[in-house]
Amino acid sequence: MPVDRDLIDRLVRRIPDYPKPGICFYDIMPLLADPAGLNACRSGLSDWAVDREVELVLGVEARGFILGGAIAGDLGAGFVAARKPGKLPWEHVSADYALEYGTDSIEMHRDAVRPGSRVLVHDDLLATGGTADAACRLVEELGGVVVGVGVIIELEGLGGRARLAGREIFPLLRLPA
Repeated sequence: MPVDRDLIDRLVRRIPDYPKPGICFYDIMPLLADPAGLNACRSGLSDWAVDREVELVLGVEARGFILGGAIAGDLGAGFVAARKPGKLPWEHVSADYALEYGTDSIEMHRDAVRPGSRVLVHDDLLATGGTADAACRLVEELGGVVVGVGVIIELEGLGGRARLAGREIFPLLRLPA
């Protein structure tokens, strides 16, 4: 079924100059609060991923958790989480990355991905590609295979797609940065 991109676009709230001047924050919470919007995102990402033989969906904290589990359920896959530092209680691996407005790090449990596992990386937004690249690196460090990166929004012109060169990327919306 085709993705209702107009509905998704209408429901994304734009907040200028947040978190700092010159940045436009794309707030997906109104989109997710709307049953039709939530379903359009879930089904759009799941429909794209269904032929990729996904075994695990990796959701990136925090907004990647919201749809990640639902997509995993649609695909008959498991769900694993990439968390902010200090939130995992067991042995973990970590990767640092740069944001368009700072730096950060994500972590995963060392046993979250088995060698050869086919993993779909999911987050709400692709901007500079730092977060998605870090998540992909963690999957590969653990021996997994990244079968794609699915996002709700891709911000054009910030280099995220180039940073993930060689990976299949699926955004529901492509918007100007």
